[in-house]
Amino acid sequence: MAGNDGGVQMKARLVDVAKEAGVSPKTVSNYLNGYPFMSEKTISRVRRAVEKLDYTPNRSAQTLRTGKMGIIGLAVPNLRAPYFAGLAAEITDAAEERGYTLLIDQTGADLERERRAVRGVGPQALDGLIVSTLKLTAEDVAAAQDAMPVVVLGEWARPAGVPYVGVDNVAAAMAATEHLLAMGRRRIAAIGRIGDQPAGTWGVRITGYRQALSAAGLDADPRLEPQIRDFHFDQGAAAMQQLLDLDTPPDAVFCFSDMLAIGALSVLHRRGVSVPDEMAVIGWDDTVEAQYCWPPLTSVRADTTVVARTAVDYLIKQIDRSPIERTDFYVDYQIVQRRSTLPS
Repeated sequence: MAGNDGGVQMKARLVDVAKEAGVSPKTVSNYLNGYPFMSEKTISRVRRAVEKLDYTPNRSAQTLRTGKMGIIGLAVPNLRAPYFAGLAAEITDAAEERGYTLLIDQTGADLERERRAVRGVGPQALDGLIVSTLKLTAEDVAAAQDAMPVVVLGEWARPAGVPYVGVDNVAAAMAATEHLLAMGRRRIAAIGRIGDQPAGTWGVRITGYRQALSAAGLDADPRLEPQIRDFHFDQGAAAMQQLLDLDTPPDAVFCFSDMLAIGALSVLHRRGVSVPDEMAVIGWDDTVEAQYCWPPLTSVRADTTVVARTAVDYLIKQIDRSPIERTDFYVDYQIVQRRSTLPS
């Protein structure tokens, strides 16, 4: 690359970064290799120097020296879904801060694609993998961990000993349903059932929903649990059509994603049903869209920044063969209350 004087601009070296940041080359190396015991001030200085000089580590030399590629993977079902897109961005940031590059694989919730993802993109191409799975069995995940470090997100496959990061879906679903009950609603529907036997994310959420109804002395009504294909806008709309066509429609609905809830809201608007006066609606994920749809959507929020940073931390600890205090990490959740459940 030509410099301002017409000459060739040399590629920045590690020692150049150290000089720019005012630290030792060893400190820069520690930063690039994700050394955990560094102050935020030092991390910030080195990061700014790396960005200013456009420094790129020599991966071949780094691999020979450390035995690591400096690359981790993330496999998610659907990057078009706002939740997974946001999560991928958070994990990218967390990985880069630890000196790792992130490769992202969209599996489409297809079993074979999920299996390919946990096998890696090539022999020793990944140092480890974070996977949000909808179809893998516990045996699949355990086999993947035999090949490389793995951290599981989501609720489908969680074999013993494999680190997991997520939310207590049963407790959070109970809290969402209890919020509707506290509003005086008694005929509460749930949009999110994908099969006949509870499994994965929808299974634990419907379990929490049913437990909350039972605790309130209410029986679960199968007619208020319409079956869907996936957590998308069109499925929320179709399920709400079914619910409104019942002889006795519900007075509230708990949707297992904001996408489902926004699809349901569109049908309620078209059919002239007042929200929340006639029908209260709550979603899950607290996406940006939840804040700007009409009415603004009450939603279950789990801190994706904590999910991302904890998942990356758990993965790098495995890569570095460092101990993990606990294999299951549950992120706090809250019900973010907005107009879709609270009358003005």
